[in-house]
Amino acid sequence: MPLHTDLDAAPNVVPLPLGRQAPETPDEGQPAPTVTPAHPPVESGGNAGRTKHRRLMISVGVMFILMLAGAVFAYWRWSHPALSADFYVANGRLEATEVQIASKTAGRLAQVLVHEGDRVSTGQLLARMDTRTLEAQLRQAQAGVSAARQNVAVAQATVQLRQAEQRLAGQELNRARQMFERGYYSAQLLDQHQAQFDTRTAAVRSASAQVQALQATIAEALANAASLQSEIDDNSLRAPIDGLIQLRMAEPGEVLGAGGQVFVLIDLSDQYMNLYLPAATAGKLTAGDEAKIVLDALPGQSLPARITFVEDKSQFTPKEVETQDERQKLVFRVKARLVSPADTPQAKPGMPGQGYVRTTTAVWPATFP
Repeated sequence: MPLHTDLDAAPNVVPLPLGRQAPETPDEGQPAPTVTPAHPPVESGGNAGRTKHRRLMISVGVMFILMLAGAVFAYWRWSHPALSADFYVANGRLEATEVQIASKTAGRLAQVLVHEGDRVSTGQLLARMDTRTLEAQLRQAQAGVSAARQNVAVAQATVQLRQAEQRLAGQELNRARQMFERGYYSAQLLDQHQAQFDTRTAAVRSASAQVQALQATIAEALANAASLQSEIDDNSLRAPIDGLIQLRMAEPGEVLGAGGQVFVLIDLSDQYMNLYLPAATAGKLTAGDEAKIVLDALPGQSLPARITFVEDKSQFTPKEVETQDERQKLVFRVKARLVSPADTPQAKPGMPGQGYVRTTTAVWPATFP
């Protein structure tokens, strides 16, 4: 009879995952025991406390940030009070009077003596066109003036000669008349002396007229020379006002047509801002009223200005202008000019900002929102 060991009687063992207990093999005739599923591990008391502490700190930080933001907003509202109904604000851009400096006639640009950003004074030479052809014509005209003056001198000498001949003929006529009265000259001889005197007199008048004609040619030659000199002067481009070279639009050697632009000169003493206001506001403004300008580049600094122009005809709101009421389609252009631009050299044309006008006699606020 074969022998059986415990190893032969043991069932096949299947490894189970870690954390789970293998069920015991039930005896024959007994019900299988119920297997209870494994539960996840429960956090310890230390981990739970740290999580609650972290959540509490996050809540406190969020509350602190909200309180700080509220305090900042409250301070900003306190330091920037709302604008009262006595004032009106409009957006704009600082501008300055521009002068276009261009060539009068077509030609080649010979010299450019200034650059962008240079300050220039009235009468300063900025550029010069090529005037060699005009200068040659001027020399020719001046030579014509000299020739005309010489011709006048010759004609005046001829007049003096003819006047001398006239005097001699007059003297011979007087003697002939005396001889005729005494009976020594015939009437024929007297008539000959009379005709000779008349001829000399006519010659004097002819020579005098020739002098006048030649003097007219002198005046014509002088006018021609003056015209050429004026053209040469016009080809020397000079600053008409004190200002700043904003743009240099041509370089030496370029050929320009008549009216070709060379510079854009701005008058820094005449800076202004165009404001587009509704009829209800523009109707309360007149030339000479006070205004204030605040530039984006100079916040908190109001520049004194005065209303110098109020348009008497409405227009549609320009596309680049933002109004407080977008439904306001028709507006009036109002020009606010800086009182003392030299006191604020930081203010430059092109800077955006806001213009404030006053419709009543209210006191200007210390700061503007």
